[in-house]
Amino acid sequence: MTRGILIAGNESTLSAAIAAEAGKRAEHFCAAFIPNHLPYPVEYQQTTSAANRQGLVPLAWNPGSPVSARTLTLAAENHLGQITEAILVCTPPAVRKNAADLNPANIEIIVNDYIKGWFFLVKELAAVFKARKAGVLALVLADTSGGGGRDDPDLIGPSVSASFHAFAQALMASSQNEPYDVYGVAVPMGDDANAGAFVFKVIEEGRNAGKWHKFGSRLPFLGR
Repeated sequence: MTRGILIAGNESTLSAAIAAEAGKRAEHFCAAFIPNHLPYPVEYQQTTSAANRQGLVPLAWNPGSPVSARTLTLAAENHLGQITEAILVCTPPAVRKNAADLNPANIEIIVNDYIKGWFFLVKELAAVFKARKAGVLALVLADTSGGGGRDDPDLIGPSVSASFHAFAQALMASSQNEPYDVYGVAVPMGDDANAGAFVFKVIEEGRNAGKWHKFGSRLPFLGR
């Protein structure tokens, strides 16, 4: 069976590494990467150079829109024939600003791009996999806690990480009896190339669906 791989997530070196691995496994794959929409630099989201990945078909996605989530899913199916694997990649941004420096527009961007969008997209993907009675959904979370030890705390990243982790945990628990597999994959920052290969290793081995798979021995934000 031809693999239909969809990658979606915020723009990061980890997303690019996963895209590079997808290019080794499928002639074509689809990806929707969200650039940084905040009006200031965000740590951990460097240029991915994902646009030139071999076989990549770039798709548009507005995470804050349920209509866009449906459009993205349909577009991926049109390009791929079917989606067999969907990989959602969250690299929590480090925003070292005081709360008073965040205006309402900044907060709306953060909620849409890093929290709300996952719910809309998973809803559409779950419907596709349930109707087909097959599919793989992998939620990949990067651990950015290694950037600590600074005097200017990260205001946003820990909240984004906790939200994505809780969502993935609940999704795995609630999908035990579904006809598709859900995986949680946790990776540390700094070894993106090997982490990208690890994500596909988890999917291809097809073991322990509904559980977290940790790349590396020290991931403090995961308690189970």
